[in-house]
Amino acid sequence: MNKEVLVIDDNPDIRYLICNILKEKHFSVRSAANYDQAVLEINKKLPDLAIIDIKLDRADKDGIDLLKILIKKNNSIPVIMISGHATVQIALESIRLGAYEFIEKGASFSTDKLLNYIYRALETANLKEEKDIIENKLFNSFELIGESPSIMKVKKIIEKLSNTESRVLISGPTGSGKELVARKIHKNSLRDKKPFVVINAASLKEKTYERELFGQEFEDGTISFGVLDRANKGTLLIDEVAEIPVETQANILRVLIDQKFKRINGKKDIHVNIRIISSTSRNLTSEVRSGKFREDLFHRLNVVPIELSPLSSRTEDIPDLIKYFKKKVSEINGVQEIDIDTNNSQLFTYNWPGNVRELRNLIERITIVSANETKENIDKSISDILNNKGPVDNSSMFKDTFTSPLKEARERFEKEYLTIQLKKNHGNISKTADFIGMERSALHRKLKQLGIKGIN
Repeated sequence: MNKEVLVIDDNPDIRYLICNILKEKHFSVRSAANYDQAVLEINKKLPDLAIIDIKLDRADKDGIDLLKILIKKNNSIPVIMISGHATVQIALESIRLGAYEFIEKGASFSTDKLLNYIYRALETANLKEEKDIIENKLFNSFELIGESPSIMKVKKIIEKLSNTESRVLISGPTGSGKELVARKIHKNSLRDKKPFVVINAASLKEKTYERELFGQEFEDGTISFGVLDRANKGTLLIDEVAEIPVETQANILRVLIDQKFKRINGKKDIHVNIRIISSTSRNLTSEVRSGKFREDLFHRLNVVPIELSPLSSRTEDIPDLIKYFKKKVSEINGVQEIDIDTNNSQLFTYNWPGNVRELRNLIERITIVSANETKENIDKSISDILNNKGPVDNSSMFKDTFTSPLKEARERFEKEYLTIQLKKNHGNISKTADFIGMERSALHRKLKQLGIKGIN
């Protein structure tokens, strides 16, 4: 294993024990015997994972301070805290600050437990990194496809916005591509090398809006950064902006006017330079009339409006979209591109309640589960889905596929794919294994792992 672990402990016996265990498991290992050495090692090079003892050699600095340093430098690095003297409060504090796990050094300490936490922490970090890479790849490589008048209008507006700092309000039904448009605006702007941060207002709990937006300062001096901090000098997309409570809308308005804010419990103004793009699937004009959305904020956000049409009103773009998604899905999943009849009449008469996202998910589903099928069978599968399954976005397997953690998405693909193949072969394990190119024993293990039982 090529992962590097930094072990920080002032007890030489514990430090030696942990380092030797890790080396036996083929980790690269660095160590530090005190606080100052640890700071030097962290500044020299960030590790893939850190194991930090809470009690170190200095009275004024401890492992919690090192945890804060690592989180500030890169909050994706998993940190496991260890101690033989810590209180429950310190343990909880370390977890709250971002540590992956806390382990006591006492009688219950075991190397097996430590290794288990290390493997799990690294796997979680790897999956997050893979997910971020895939999402980045998806959004930065996807294009606005189509030649319909409505899409051409959107493309022209994006082009005109390239050298401006104007605020933009993107409206359109769910799945129509609002985040993609926002990312294209950012990519074409002078801020393209700066952060692009998304906050989905619809997914937040009512009590967390302020903290997520503005961050929070705690009595011990630690800071929880909000999206305004993270988006500074870049672009902030407020997705489903209509979901933000009216009280919080007033605070956002002040940020737009003054370009500064205070964190929760903070005393100083934080000055920011942010371009705000907002999106909504609701009619904000109606929301303003009903008193659910502030009129002054609406006018501040709606400097340049962009409206995305539902897919059902621009069906002339469907053939180009299918060709494009076929190629993209093939590249992303490393599978063969499938052959689809882009003139299938059902593709044009179906209502597409999930819009472009639903079409994309349909192409992904067919690509994965119908690999090596004939064109006729693929077209029949599409017809069956559109006739009988309802909106493809509601499929338990493919809902939010592109934003799910990679491990979850892979498991859903495998479970659906193997279930279908088993049904096609009437539950015959040998035939299924031969068809998918897998050893029979390996297939048995995979079925057990995924919880797939007898197929009727």
